[in-house]
Amino acid sequence: MVPCRSFRDGIMTISFLLRSCLRSAVRSLPKAALIRNTSSMTEGLQPASVVVLPRSLAPAFESFCQGNRGPLPLLGQSEAVKTLPQLSAVSDIRTICPQLQKYKFGTCTGILTSLEEHSEQLKEMVTFIIDCSFSIEEALEQAGIPRRDLTGPSHAGAYKTTVPCATIAGFCCPLVVTMRPIPKDKLERLLQATHAIRGQQGQPIHIGDPGLLGIEALSKPDYGSYVECRPEDVPVFWPSPLTSLEAVISCKAPLAFASPPGCMVMVPKDTASSASCLTPEMVPEVHAISKDPLHYSIVSAPAAQKVRELESTIAVDPGNRGIGHLLLKDELLQAALSLSHARSVLVTTGFPTHFNHEPPEETDGPPGAIALAAFLQALGKETAMVVDQRALNLHMRIVEDAIRQGVLKTPIPILTYQGRSMEDARAFLCKDGDPKSPRFDHLVAIERAGRAADGNYYNARKMNIKHLVDPIDDIFLAAQKIPGISSTGVGDGGNELGMGKVKAAVKKHIRNGDVIACDVEADFAVIAGVSNWGGYALACALYILNSCQVHERYLRRATGPSRRAGEQSWIQALPSVAKEEKMLGILVENQVRSGVSGIVGMEVDGLPFHDVHAEMIRKLVGATTVHM
Repeated sequence: MVPCRSFRDGIMTISFLLRSCLRSAVRSLPKAALIRNTSSMTEGLQPASVVVLPRSLAPAFESFCQGNRGPLPLLGQSEAVKTLPQLSAVSDIRTICPQLQKYKFGTCTGILTSLEEHSEQLKEMVTFIIDCSFSIEEALEQAGIPRRDLTGPSHAGAYKTTVPCATIAGFCCPLVVTMRPIPKDKLERLLQATHAIRGQQGQPIHIGDPGLLGIEALSKPDYGSYVECRPEDVPVFWPSPLTSLEAVISCKAPLAFASPPGCMVMVPKDTASSASCLTPEMVPEVHAISKDPLHYSIVSAPAAQKVRELESTIAVDPGNRGIGHLLLKDELLQAALSLSHARSVLVTTGFPTHFNHEPPEETDGPPGAIALAAFLQALGKETAMVVDQRALNLHMRIVEDAIRQGVLKTPIPILTYQGRSMEDARAFLCKDGDPKSPRFDHLVAIERAGRAADGNYYNARKMNIKHLVDPIDDIFLAAQKIPGISSTGVGDGGNELGMGKVKAAVKKHIRNGDVIACDVEADFAVIAGVSNWGGYALACALYILNSCQVHERYLRRATGPSRRAGEQSWIQALPSVAKEEKMLGILVENQVRSGVSGIVGMEVDGLPFHDVHAEMIRKLVGATTVHM
């Protein structure tokens, strides 16, 4: 084994034909065969790395690799001949491997060119072969992205992250990743190229700010050489087989061996694993979901299309308000992708349009907020609500009744905010007021009264309701200056919190828009004919994304078991006609009125539940769960 620069055009790679039927031929190979271009190698070979462990640790390490297939795609082992018969010659590794790192109790004690002195120990050891065949350089070439040559006989940088691999027995280590800088306008092309070469196994596990992986400085890789990022570049990260070195260190075996960084052996090609990945439904799309920190997410094209269908479904305009002029493409998709990555979400709702009644709230907003919160809970995300102080008791009763009637499974913490400054808002959002420790990483407003340019809050009829509204807008404004917090606004008229993103269109196309238009932006503006529908659609979109293999793998960084085991509970957490009928009934019991008609009854925005809203729920859930 010798250091090599890449799989595609490495300077030096040793080609060991590990076939039991050719053992004598293997022994006759030169110890340092020079190969200028691995694409010209003998057909049927692929690069791999080696780990040699005591037999007592073999079952645990095999399980560890199976539980972390992204960085450790296991091809086979010397005692598992049935798995990969061609690797049976690996049992003679002591005579054919001229370079392996030696480890004693987790510490590297040197590099060996022969294992002859360890012949007796090797009888009680097992050799594992880990696939290194995916070539980032080959993908760059196929995508038409110029490669930035490295200097010297080294390999591209790899980094230890703070992302933990799934722990198995004594194997507990961080994920190691490799990085390539990619021009922003070529990200989509690169993902298509990696899919064409290796399918899902070739997809990156992070695109954007290295700090989100716990990497402090790209210029200081833990292995190999730094590849410079230019201003127009985005760092793109893939799981690295060098994770195996961290695993060997973590198990603290009395004796172990592993391939050094940048070194590989050539083994018979495993054609089955590559071919099985190349399915059309796995073709990925890439979407920006945050500017600070820079973060992109990926999803399969079919899953993205299903979310777009949801976006079109909720965009109908039953009130003829002109909301079609407010629509922005893919806002639902990008909002759902951002929420999918969030750990803690704060939801707000409440539009006191009926200022002459008690309570002044309307039936649009709380059902959509509760439906979204229920699904966020099913995904295991911390979820809280913030409401007006005067409406606190109302919302506490609503949540209690929702739990009692099975609409919610667990309580939602309900908060209030009555701060008077941006400092107060930052203190509310951050632990101990520290902007580096936000309490929430996504804010969602669903039919929440939004502040106009003059500082007042207006209903659709231009009536000022500021005396009924707490300054929750300030939380959204403060979030714009705190890295790591994104926001979504859901509205149906342009005067809702977050609709500042489309305020120019609101002023031009919505009745009274020049007065009522919300001036506060959200990162994503989801437009719906009724705002509740936007909450339902976000829950459905989250189901689609988390059921998508491409996105789900990206979420867990290709480590640990698939999270899709929770799909049954996700289905139960989706909105349903029965649950939303109960939810609306709870509002009616609390004297909450329809937004347009002002009646206390089974309607929202003047539209009857059974004829209109129930049908919308059926459409959304039907489109979500079909073929999933």
